[in-house]
Amino acid sequence: MFKKKLKLLMLGLSTATMLAGNAAAQRGVTDSEIILGTHSPLSGTVAVWGVPSTQAMRLVFDQVNEEGGIHGRKIKYIVEDSQYQIPRAVQAGNKLINRDKIFAMVGALGTPMNNAVMRSQLAKKVPNMFPFTAARSMSEPLHPMKFAFSSTYYDQVRAAVKYFVKDRGKKTVCTAYQDTDFGQEILDATQDELDAMGMKLAAKVPHKPTETEFVASVTALQNAGCDVVTMGTIVADTIKLYATARGMGFDADFVGSFASYDDLVATMAKGATEGYYAATVAPMAYKDTVSGEAKEFFDAYEARYGKPPTGAAQGGYMAAKLVVQGLHNAGPKLTTDSFLKGVEQIKGFKDVFGGAELNFSETKHSGRNDVLLAVIKGGRWVSLVDNLVE
Repeated sequence: MFKKKLKLLMLGLSTATMLAGNAAAQRGVTDSEIILGTHSPLSGTVAVWGVPSTQAMRLVFDQVNEEGGIHGRKIKYIVEDSQYQIPRAVQAGNKLINRDKIFAMVGALGTPMNNAVMRSQLAKKVPNMFPFTAARSMSEPLHPMKFAFSSTYYDQVRAAVKYFVKDRGKKTVCTAYQDTDFGQEILDATQDELDAMGMKLAAKVPHKPTETEFVASVTALQNAGCDVVTMGTIVADTIKLYATARGMGFDADFVGSFASYDDLVATMAKGATEGYYAATVAPMAYKDTVSGEAKEFFDAYEARYGKPPTGAAQGGYMAAKLVVQGLHNAGPKLTTDSFLKGVEQIKGFKDVFGGAELNFSETKHSGRNDVLLAVIKGGRWVSLVDNLVE
């Protein structure tokens, strides 16, 4: 009898140990905690995107924790500075994945940086959730662990080229772009849309991400007779290139993507960026235009950080809220698979800032495909066309 009881006890201990081992095998999750991470530029020229986006995500996660967490678990959120440099992003990504053992990467910023980190990240089964880049590689081809907000840079720029040619009568299309993965996508989109319309690309003018002087670039665009220029630029290079063009009397239309759809671009002194266009994903919200949940976020963000949330912060809010919804949908037995299924279950997710709703499924990991056209007027982004996609 004693031996039989001992055998049953040992079997029970063995089973308990096995179950505990299975639970422990889920990286980034304990009974009380979920570890999320982000690599993003907190310093350098692109910090104007990285700082507010991560601040907004932290605000959301802190609010969730104050309300008791998700199924009893609090969110631990770790941010590492990439400085918008590939080596720093790889170093930051390796720390988050291998040392911090994050459950998911959320809102990581930069096309080249995400591309450099994702291979090892996905191999470790760390999902890449709603990165701050609209590159095709963030959602294409369909991958179980890649989810994106919206239309891609490629789709945004193709739609913009078609609009400016067909609706605005532009005949000489050119492109100015960073010599990076991001810039290549803008170039590809411009070239492919022109090919589809039987037109030639009049000029392609690359520059380094760190470049600060654009007289030569603008001269090349002027010499090509461009009447519309697609911009593979982010913030600092958008401002400097566009201001240089206007200072040199070059009056072509310039249109960028979501990457240049930033408050700093719109609010340059003396109207230096007035008339600049962006093909982007959603309307820009402002303190005097929001209500309801958006106003609550604006108030909470300003109370904590001392200024209203920029467009990057608004995007960070949406990324964090989508992740939180996916975690809720996953239920108390949180695993990578249950989380991914939880995100795929998100339907009709409201953009509180006025954009189209987001929907996901097993075969659709990009929340929406709309392309909105906006222009800078009076130091603000003003929506012109709700959706360029036919």
